[in-house]
Amino acid sequence: MKPETVEFLTAGLRPLNCRSCGTCVLVKKNSMQHTSIQWTSDASRSCPVFAEQKAAGAQTALLDTCGNLSESIEIALKDGLLEVPE
Repeated sequence: MKPETVEFLTAGLRPLNCRSCGTCVLVKKNSMQHTSIQWTSDASRSCPVFAEQKAAGAQTALLDTCGNLSESIEIALKDGLLEVPE
């Protein structure tokens, strides 16, 4: 992968731990409506919500995120740990 591609894909990503299960992801707010999330581990093994969905037969690759992680991201925004670019 070209260095500029890596920079485009990873610039601005910040580590964030889910306040519920502790799973660490990389997060970037692109706007108030758009959030980029990169999982640093197998979500179906590290996140209980994804594990439950997988056990129920869901395709976890099609899941966006879980409510607990979304809440953790919102709290990080309020606490100033994540920023939304102007």
